[in-house]
Amino acid sequence: MKKKGLNERQLQRIQKIQDAKAARAARQQAKAETTTVSAALGPPQRGLVISHYGQQLEIEALEGDLRGEVVRCFQRSNLEPLVTGDEVIWQAGDPLGVVVAQSPRRSVLKRPNLFNELKPVAANIDHVVIVIAPFPEPHANLIDRYLVATELMGSQAILLLNKADLLDAQTHRPLLDLLALYGSLGYPSLQVSSRQGSGIAALQEQLAGSNSVFVGQSGVGKSALVNALLPDCHSPEGALSLAETKGRHTTTAARLFHFPQGGNLIDSPGIREFGLWHVEPAQLLQGFVEFRPFLSGCRFRDCRHDREPGCRLQAAVSEGRINAGRLASFQLILSTLAPGLPSRSP
Repeated sequence: MKKKGLNERQLQRIQKIQDAKAARAARQQAKAETTTVSAALGPPQRGLVISHYGQQLEIEALEGDLRGEVVRCFQRSNLEPLVTGDEVIWQAGDPLGVVVAQSPRRSVLKRPNLFNELKPVAANIDHVVIVIAPFPEPHANLIDRYLVATELMGSQAILLLNKADLLDAQTHRPLLDLLALYGSLGYPSLQVSSRQGSGIAALQEQLAGSNSVFVGQSGVGKSALVNALLPDCHSPEGALSLAETKGRHTTTAARLFHFPQGGNLIDSPGIREFGLWHVEPAQLLQGFVEFRPFLSGCRFRDCRHDREPGCRLQAAVSEGRINAGRLASFQLILSTLAPGLPSRSP
């Protein structure tokens, strides 16, 4: 899952560009806020962040004369960065409104950016829908990373196999076995085809009345699924790269859509990696749900569950109670965590 890192000079150049952009955006925001404050602001009212574009937010008014309308706003500079799904208090202005407060989040999905800074992606999520497809080939370790993040944020994960019309029981046996493995761990899964429309009704029923976010690799068809679920939204779709069988990014910013029957869906940009370096080893262990019954009783108090004698997780693998691939996936993620992990001791 690791990719070749940038050298120090490249990182410095990128950071310099980013710093300049941030400074310019801050000046523009301060100017806009000053201009807006000088005009008459409307009364404070509840709103919902629909999408985020640079320093501007698209806010849906949840009450008042503008209820149901989407307006462009700046956010006060003293607020933490807002993301799609955030509930806020905003005031209408001319020409732009201003977000003046943020409501507490029930949950938030975060991921590291290029500079290993932890950034929120979407907020107030009930279901994290992990979208996979026959092509590009799904990676179990990436799925496991999403599952860990979902478990730690207290949301429910759903595995969604798109492009099911391309499945062949022989050539895609490993993929079907992968779904069966996660099903045995209690994670529900659905098979759909956004192109043929099969399974879409069942997916709509599963997501109705809740806030859900689509996550997964580029090219698995998340935007096509959005269009199948909500034909009027016209989300742009991308083609799969034949040279690399990797998807091209078509969604550049997370965006929220409403289901007619109630509930919301957030389509997030596709990614090929999902870092968990900020997670503590103990949290990582809790993120693997089948490990939980075996997390006490190891011979060593700070057991790494690798080759130590008397390890309960290793014993559970030998007894067929834990999948060996899942333990290997845990070890791979563990190797990417922040340094300073404890050394083994009796």
